[in-house]
Amino acid sequence: MCERHEQFAGVILDMDGVVCDSEAFITEAVCRMFSETHGVTLRPEDFPPFVGTGEEYALCGIAKKHGVTLTMPRDKDRTYAIYLKMIRGRLKPLPGALDFIDACHQRGLKLAIATSAERIKLDGNLREIDLPLERFDACVTGDEIQRKKPAPDIFLLAAQRLGLTPARCLVVEDALSGIKAAKSAGCRCLALTTTFDKQTVLAAGADWVAPDLAHVPNDILED
Repeated sequence: MCERHEQFAGVILDMDGVVCDSEAFITEAVCRMFSETHGVTLRPEDFPPFVGTGEEYALCGIAKKHGVTLTMPRDKDRTYAIYLKMIRGRLKPLPGALDFIDACHQRGLKLAIATSAERIKLDGNLREIDLPLERFDACVTGDEIQRKKPAPDIFLLAAQRLGLTPARCLVVEDALSGIKAAKSAGCRCLALTTTFDKQTVLAAGADWVAPDLAHVPNDILED
């Protein structure tokens, strides 16, 4: 448990693994794209190094590992097309996510969503889980950021758009790259164990740990 230095005025939510769990869907979409376009069969171990870094970064990293030359943006666009079709009627909000967002609003906290995914994926996910983008005071997507997580850029921009210093923002993350990015930005971080276990996220620098947003420690958002 970290010592609180300033009261939180804003919360910055990652999307995948925090608000909804699209990892299995995007993994399958990437596998299908590589198979149908490049004749390459991917393995489960190809994916963990790229969790939380955004699809373009992941596609390029996996392609390099397998000696594949991608045609961009064609291959990325095809991956998203497969993904958006796949999630229809299947993608759901993670436990507690919508209630947590309501609780933040009730406490007068500013709220941002900041994802390494591109806007097309964010819009598709929010549409599927029936969460209007208007519920957030700010939004940052991966196509707006040059340096990806674990660089702090995405959370620095989210805090700026909320009109807050990073020290007054709580970041909710599940990926190790995202936890490191939050801490590098000067934010405090609640890590969810939807992707990695408690010991792993604590080692990455998380200040608090919870299994999901339905089980957030009581003291985090106390007045």
